[in-house]
Amino acid sequence: MTRAITCTTRSPRPGEKDGVDYHFLHPAEFKRHAQAGDFIEHATVFGRSYGTLRSELANKLRAGRDVLLNVDVQGAATIRRRARTEPELKRALVTVFMAPPSLAVLEKRLKGRNTDAPEEIRKRLGIARLEIAHWKHFDYLLISSTVEKDLQRMLAIIGAEKMKSARSDFEYVKELK
Repeated sequence: MTRAITCTTRSPRPGEKDGVDYHFLHPAEFKRHAQAGDFIEHATVFGRSYGTLRSELANKLRAGRDVLLNVDVQGAATIRRRARTEPELKRALVTVFMAPPSLAVLEKRLKGRNTDAPEEIRKRLGIARLEIAHWKHFDYLLISSTVEKDLQRMLAIIGAEKMKSARSDFEYVKELK
């Protein structure tokens, strides 16, 4: 499994590296990509732009990789819409809504990062309340606990999806079709 490295106009946080954590773009460069249709999805969240380059996703899918996209609910909705008309994306798409165990836990995590002002945290919590209501539009709901357990659950979802008969690549099954 690999993660699609998304683009953002926000500044790197301490320890983040361009091309590893995100592609950190100047707003004008981001806008050029958006206008050219280079993003499979993009949005402005908390005053910063985020987007997933089509090439980033397509190259990894064509290499046979399982690709993890970390997008918000509007990005997921855009990708679901695009999957209706893009067969490669439709075949690969599995949506997972990752939610905190509670808003109190989310608040504690946000404060623990020490990167956002109190008013920014309040704003994020307000939006989180609205976004959590969208969990029913996803294939799976994953209640976050620890990074290790979250990864284990995500890998279980991927494993289960690969065993679905509709995704089968089993030669004998192909002969029967």
